[in-house]
Amino acid sequence: MKILVRFLLPLVVAFVSSGSYAQNAKQFYKTGLTFVKAGNHQDAIDQFTKALDLDPEYVDAYIERARSYEANGDIEKAAADMKRTLAFDQKNPELFYDAARLNYSLGHYQSALDLVTHCTLLDKKSDAAFRLLAQILIALEDYSNALVAVDKALGIKDNPENNFCRGQVYEKMKNYNQAEADYSKALVKNDMFTEAYLALAALRLQLNKTAEAMDCCNALLAKEPGNKDALLIRSRIYARQTEYTKAIDDISRILSSDPDNKEMYLIRGNYYQEFTQNQNAINDYSKALLIDPKYPEPIYKRAYSYEQVGDFKSAIKDYETLTLLSSADVVAQQHLNEAKKRLYELNRESSAPKVSLLEPQVYDESTLKLAQNKTILSLRGKIMDDSEIGSVLINKRPATFFKSGDNYEFTADVDIAVTDFITIAATDVYDNTRSIQFFITRTEIDPPVVSILAPYASDNGEIYLDTDNASLYIEGSINDESTIKSILIDGVAASFTLGDLNPRFSATINVANKNKFTVTATDNYDNDTSQTFVLNREGVSLLEANPMGRTWVIFIENSNYETFPSLDGPSKDVTMMRSALARYDIHKLIHKQDMTKKEMERFFSIELRDLLKSNKVNALLIWYAGHGKFINETGYWIPVDAKRDDEFTYYNLNALRASLQSYASYITHNLVITDACESGPTFYQAMRDAPRERNCNDWEAVKFKSSQVFSSAGYELAVDNSVFTRTFANTLANNPNACIPIETIVNKVNLAVTQSNQQKPMFGKITGLQDEDGTFFFMSK
Repeated sequence: MKILVRFLLPLVVAFVSSGSYAQNAKQFYKTGLTFVKAGNHQDAIDQFTKALDLDPEYVDAYIERARSYEANGDIEKAAADMKRTLAFDQKNPELFYDAARLNYSLGHYQSALDLVTHCTLLDKKSDAAFRLLAQILIALEDYSNALVAVDKALGIKDNPENNFCRGQVYEKMKNYNQAEADYSKALVKNDMFTEAYLALAALRLQLNKTAEAMDCCNALLAKEPGNKDALLIRSRIYARQTEYTKAIDDISRILSSDPDNKEMYLIRGNYYQEFTQNQNAINDYSKALLIDPKYPEPIYKRAYSYEQVGDFKSAIKDYETLTLLSSADVVAQQHLNEAKKRLYELNRESSAPKVSLLEPQVYDESTLKLAQNKTILSLRGKIMDDSEIGSVLINKRPATFFKSGDNYEFTADVDIAVTDFITIAATDVYDNTRSIQFFITRTEIDPPVVSILAPYASDNGEIYLDTDNASLYIEGSINDESTIKSILIDGVAASFTLGDLNPRFSATINVANKNKFTVTATDNYDNDTSQTFVLNREGVSLLEANPMGRTWVIFIENSNYETFPSLDGPSKDVTMMRSALARYDIHKLIHKQDMTKKEMERFFSIELRDLLKSNKVNALLIWYAGHGKFINETGYWIPVDAKRDDEFTYYNLNALRASLQSYASYITHNLVITDACESGPTFYQAMRDAPRERNCNDWEAVKFKSSQVFSSAGYELAVDNSVFTRTFANTLANNPNACIPIETIVNKVNLAVTQSNQQKPMFGKITGLQDEDGTFFFMSK
C-alpha cells in the first residue's frame, strides 16, 4: 500500500500542477483579449507572452499575439509567431494565409510564395489566397503565372479587388488596354475604391489620356478632398498641360498638411523651374535640403536655377557638393557627369599656369648647376593654376603630375647626357599653356665622403652591436667641397644643418631583421655617394647563453629624507648587492637615488615601461632600499619628500603592481625585493610552506612566467644594518653553481633572519600578475 501511495503521489501532483498552469495560461490569454478589445496591444502582447511561458503550445495565444504585433507595426515578430502556429497546426489554411501575407509585407517573397501555395492546396476556393498569390508573383516578376492566379481568383469570386489585381498584372505585362478595362470594372463594382481611382488615373496619364486621367482624380477628390496621391497625380496632369499655377496649387495643398515632405518641395520646385520662376524654385529646393542636406536631386536642380538667375558662384558650389556625395548614391551618380560638364564651363578661365622648380636648386632664376658626370636629372616642381592641369611636358616628354593641396606637383627623370637645357611646359584643361626654360652649367664631380662616428665602425665598414635593440642611434659626418643637400639612411632622412660645410648628422633607424644599412649623401650639385655598413651581432649572441634572456636590475636607493631619519644603510646595501651581482649575467643595472613620490610614479609607470619595451627585456629585478611603512594591510615605500603621518605622500605598492601589469606582455620574470617593510596581502599571496628549491635544468621554471616578491616582515622604518640584505648578498657571492634560484636565497635569508630573533620575511606571488609557476634564476657568467 505504501509503495502504491509513493508511486501515485507524484502523478497526482504533476496532474494538479499541469491543470494549474493551464488554468493560469487561459487566464492570461483572456486578459490579453480584453486588452485587444480596448486597443491596448502592448499590454495584450505581455499577457499572451505570459500565457505562452506557461503553455508553449498554446496556438490561439500565438495567433492573437501575432495580430497584436502586427497592430503595433512589428511585422517581423508577427510573422515569427504565425510561423510557430504552423508547427502545431498544418491543416488550417487561414494560418498559412496570414503567414504568407506577413512575409509578403516584409519582402520575403519566396517564403510567402511557399506559404500561400500551401494555403491554396488546403482551400481551393479562397479568392483572397489566389489574389495574394498573384501579388507575390508580381513581386517576383513572374507575370504569366500571376495572371493565371488572379484569373482563378476571379473564377471563384468576381469582385472589384480581383479586377484591380488583374489590372495590376496587365499593367506589368504592358497590356495597358486590358489594365485600363480591369481598373474601370473595379470602379463600376465599387465606386469608393481609392486604389483603383489612383491606378487608373496614373495609367491614363502615362497613356497621355490627360482628360480621362483628370476625371479620375476629380472623381476621387470629390469623395476624398485631401487625398495626397490624387492631388499629386492631378498636379502632374496640370504640368503636362503647362498649367503650372494649378499644378503648384495642388502640391501646396499637400504641403499644408505635410510640411516636412522633402519630395513635395522638390516637385513644386521643379514646377517653378519649368514655369521659369527660378527664385521660387531655389527657395523650394533649399527647403528640401534643410530637411535632407544630402538629397542629390534638389542640389542638382538648384544649381541649374542658380545659373539661370546669374548666381554662378552658388551654382558652382552646388555642383561641387554633388561631386562629393557618396558613389553609392545612384541619383547623385546620374547627375554627376552633367554636373562635371556644367562645372567645366562655369570655371573656364584664360590665365596660364605658373611653374616653379623645387629640385634641383635654381641659380639666377634660370641656371641649374650639375655635376660634370651627371647624365640623369631628377626634377620636382610645383604648378599653380585656377583650373585643373591637363598635361606637363619636360623636353617634350610627358611628366608625372599630381594634386598636392591647392596646387599640383610634378616629377621626372630627364636624360641630360646630350643636352644643356631643360624646358617645362604646363597646360591646363582649358588649353592655357606656360613654358619655362633652364640652362645647365656643369660643376665639380667629387662625391661626398661618409664617416660613422657612433656606434664605432671599423675601416672595412663593420659595426659591432652589443644589443639586439630594434632601434639603432647613428652619428656621423660628411666631407665634401660643396654643401650637402640630403643625407638618407636606408631611405630615412637624417638630421643635419643645411648650409654647413662638412656637416655632422644623426638618425635613429630600425635595424630589426637587417644585417646592414646604407648611407646616401648628395651635395647641392647632385654628386652623390652610397656607403654600406655591415652589422655584426656576435656580441648579441652572448645573450643566448642566458636562458633567462635579457636581465635588468633596478636599484631604488632612498637615503636622504626630508622629514624621516636619513639612512646610511641603503647606500651600503646597494653597493653590497652590486658587488654580489657582478659575477652574474646582468645586462643592465639602473641605480636611482633619493626619488620623490612624483619621480617614483613617473619612473615605474612611464619611463621604465618604455625602457623595458624598447630594449626587449625578459627578466626584471626591482630592489628597494630605504624606509617603508605597513598601514592597514598595505605596504608603502617612503619617497624622500614624504611627510610623516601623511599616508597620501607615500608610494603605494599597489601602484607598483599596476605598473608591473603594464609590462606583462613583454616581461617573463618579475621579482620585487624590499627590506623596508612587509608588502601587504593586497600586493602578494604569501606561501605557507618553505619555498621548493628549483633546478637550473628545469626548462619550465625558466620559460614559464613568474611574478614574485620577497620582503621583510617588519612594520617599522628601515635600519642601517640589514641581516636581510647581507645574507642575500653573501648567498649570491658564495654560490658555487652555474645558477641559483630565488627560492634558495629565500631559504638562506629566512634562516638567518629568524636566528637573529627577527620576524621571518615574506615570499610569494604578486597578486594580479600572471604566474605560470616559473621562477627567477641568477645565472653565473
